[in-house]
Parts: sequence; C-alpha cells; structure tokens
Amino acid sequence: MTLFGDGLEAAVHKAFTRPAPKSAPAQMRYLVKQLKGTKPVAQLLRISQRTVERYVKDQIRKPRPDLAARLDREVKKRWQPKVRARAKERAATTDGIVIDTRARIGYTAPVGTTDDARLRHLTVALPPRYAARLFDAQQQGATDQQLREIAAEGLKEVYFQDGGRRAGSLEEVRFTDIEHIEFDL
Repeated sequence: MTLFGDGLEAAVHKAFTRPAPKSAPAQMRYLVKQLKGTKPVAQLLRISQRTVERYVKDQIRKPRPDLAARLDREVKKRWQPKVRARAKERAATTDGIVIDTRARIGYTAPVGTTDDARLRHLTVALPPRYAARLFDAQQQGATDQQLREIAAEGLKEVYFQDGGRRAGSLEEVRFTDIEHIEFDL
C-alpha cells in the first residue's frame, strides 16, 4: 500500500466496533470461515493447506513475521465490512474527513506573491466531497500521487482559499516532503 492508502485504511479501522482477532489461530479460523475453506486461505496466504489446518486446530500458534503480516492484513481487509462501508458513506455524505499532516506545502500563484513552499503542520477538516473522492479513488486503485493530488486540492480550497473567500487567483497547491499524515473520520 501507500502512505495515503494506509492512512485512509487506518481511519476506517478506527470505526470498528469490535477488535479484530489478534492471535494467529483465531485469525486463521476467521479467514477459513470467510473464504469457506482451508484451500482458498492457503492460496491467499501462499502456504500449504496442511499448515492452515494446523493453525485452525491450535497446533501452530506463532507464525513467522512475513506470514503474520499477511495474515493480519487479510483479516483487517475483511473485518466488519458493513461497519467499514457505513463509516465511508458517512464521511462521504455528511461528516467529511480530517487530515492532520506535517509536510512541505506551497502553491503556484501570480507573479509578485510569496509562493515558496514551507514546512507546515496542518489539521484541516475537508468537506464530504473530498472524502468521497479519496475513498472512490482508493477503491479504484489510485496511486499515492493521485490521492495526494486530491488531498492537495482539498487543502487548496479549505485552507488557502477558505471556501472562495480569499486567494482566488491561486492555481495549484504543491504537497511534498510528507513527514506525517493521518486521517480521521
């Protein structure tokens, strides 16, 4: 995944009403139930079907680090799909999304203005249409750069132009050198 993609997923995970299974056997049982069998789980995780069966029966408890990461990622991807969908829908229609970032942010403006990019720490609430665009782009497999451009456009409108009340001649916002980015619904 990407910096922006992971950040959006983390924001959605905050909406979960119950914690996802933590132990490897519990995670494996969950995946077996979701995918309706040990064979699809084995193919998904790139391990043998017998290994999956041993995890399900609690004969193996501690996976190697790469398998643990894949297992955790696949469980969280499927955990509480209705809660995940409701959280995205609420953000895209009524609540919007909050971006907390520390990055180098500059803009392109007419000659004679100070448009040098500088390091800024911003916490900005973007309107629902930007949340909808971010989630739609993420679902369609957008790159980190495309998600960054959508976020930069939202920052331009909300932070720099204040909803059209100032900086009307601002052309483009540059959003680079990201030190930290976090999303919240």
